[in-house]
Amino acid sequence: MSDQLSLTLTLIFLGFVALYLLIRRQLQQIFQSRDDDTLIEWLKTTQGDLNQLQQSLTQTLNTSNQNVTNTLQQSYQQLHQRLDNAAKVISELKNETGKFSEIGRSMQDLQDFLNSPKLRGNLGETVLKDLLSQILPKQAFSLQHRFQSGDIVDAAIKTQSGIIPIDSKFPMENFTKMNQSDSSKERDQYHRQFINDVKKHIRAISTKYIRTEEGTLDFALMYIPSETIYYDIAATSPEIQDYSQAKRVLPVSPSTFYAFLRTILVSFEGQRIAQEAQLILKSLRDIQKTSHEFADKLSVLQKHITNANSNMTAISSDFHKLQTKIDSTSSLPVPEEKLLSD
Repeated sequence: MSDQLSLTLTLIFLGFVALYLLIRRQLQQIFQSRDDDTLIEWLKTTQGDLNQLQQSLTQTLNTSNQNVTNTLQQSYQQLHQRLDNAAKVISELKNETGKFSEIGRSMQDLQDFLNSPKLRGNLGETVLKDLLSQILPKQAFSLQHRFQSGDIVDAAIKTQSGIIPIDSKFPMENFTKMNQSDSSKERDQYHRQFINDVKKHIRAISTKYIRTEEGTLDFALMYIPSETIYYDIAATSPEIQDYSQAKRVLPVSPSTFYAFLRTILVSFEGQRIAQEAQLILKSLRDIQKTSHEFADKLSVLQKHITNANSNMTAISSDFHKLQTKIDSTSSLPVPEEKLLSD
């Protein structure tokens, strides 16, 4: 818009300059000739030129005004549209900001939730229960398994060889401080405390829940609900690995525990197939025994039928002989006494 206005003003200015130069030149010529008729003619011509110039300038100004008006209207419409879009974007940003605030509050609530050791323990037990329920059959495990000493382990898997105790632990406090610390000295200090926390849990599980006299296997599982904490234990803390092996406590994370449960499930399937195979074999043996008994009875029946057939043949032969004898008596002569009496 500003470029068009500048161009219009420049053209007007140049037109006036050209007109001024033309008038000045013609005036010089007239004054030199001193001819009145020429002066009159020049004035008429000048008047016509001025009228044409005025019309041209008026038309140019009208066109420029129209262009400026159109440009202003377009600019206003574009500005109005952009302001509407900006208002929509600002409204959406406010909504998103509200959502982020909700997320922030939720994260803070979760952080406060995880700061409580008891609540962390309940969370770990819940996740442990869900994993067991999703993979193993209900009769293959128990929750809150109680020992004779009164100690209660979070879960116990029942295998053919014995019970596998599982206890959930969430050593998060010093681990979080270690990761949030900016000082390497403090990180080392918190890491040492974290290792001591994990070793304390391992020692407690080994002492309380590995009870072979009550049917457990000679090892137990420590379920850690956090993959990050488990990775730190498995990858960067060989001291904990050595200690857990010595105490016969195996740390597991959600992913490794899932793989462990799948292995147990395959073992259960093998046991089930073996049990079913035993039942099938027993059924086959029962069928075999029944078939032998049936064969013996069939043999006895066959002997009875054979004897009956032999007896029938003998009786039939004797009856035939008897019938022959009876028939032969009809050809005997009648005694004379009998004939005389007749």
